[in-house]
Amino acid sequence: MAKTALVIIARYPEPGKTKTRLGRVIGDREVAELYQAFLTDLVHKFGGNPAYDLCWTYTPAQCDYQTLIHTLAPATAQQMRYFPQQGSELGERLHHVFQWADEQGYQRALVLGSDTPQVTPATISKAIAALDTSDVVLGPAEDGGYYLLGMHHAHDLFSGIPMSTSAVLEMTIAAARHQQLSVQLVDTLFDIDEFPDLQRLARLLEDDSTLAPATAAHIATMRIFK
Repeated sequence: MAKTALVIIARYPEPGKTKTRLGRVIGDREVAELYQAFLTDLVHKFGGNPAYDLCWTYTPAQCDYQTLIHTLAPATAQQMRYFPQQGSELGERLHHVFQWADEQGYQRALVLGSDTPQVTPATISKAIAALDTSDVVLGPAEDGGYYLLGMHHAHDLFSGIPMSTSAVLEMTIAAARHQQLSVQLVDTLFDIDEFPDLQRLARLLEDDSTLAPATAAHIATMRIFK
């Protein structure tokens, strides 16, 4: 077992229940297929790295997420770990990730959202290195939230913070400092939540498809971009 867990928080790519805001524009089936391309890029970028164990925390709890990942990356899926999300709110589910990592004996954990397929291995390496000298590392999202959070232990940086608002990052930093925890930030990225975000991602991948090859290939087939 590695000292670090990289945990991707994700859902099963089911039409009608995946990225519903974007689905209202491009269609439920299309957005589910796009999200599966996000997962494909993430699993191939981060699976099989000896610096950390790649883990998946998924919803809904009854789905067979391991089989899904095996279809996307059959060579490395067996090396990964899988556990269902717990909690009714996002903050509770994030807190549970760190509690799980503590229980498993990891020295540090990073939780990564699945809405930034353009995130690079270099960014994850920066975040791991930041935890050598800090208690908390955050990857800011342009909307005021964060796409990545890393800690050594399951500190409560979630209670009283309204998730999915533009104040999340600022309030999380304030909560950490209130608990006398040191904080470092890594690269700022944008989440893919709305159609303008997808348009921006399409332009980014047109310039450099290596950032997310499966996503770039899928976008190239989408009728809305033709």
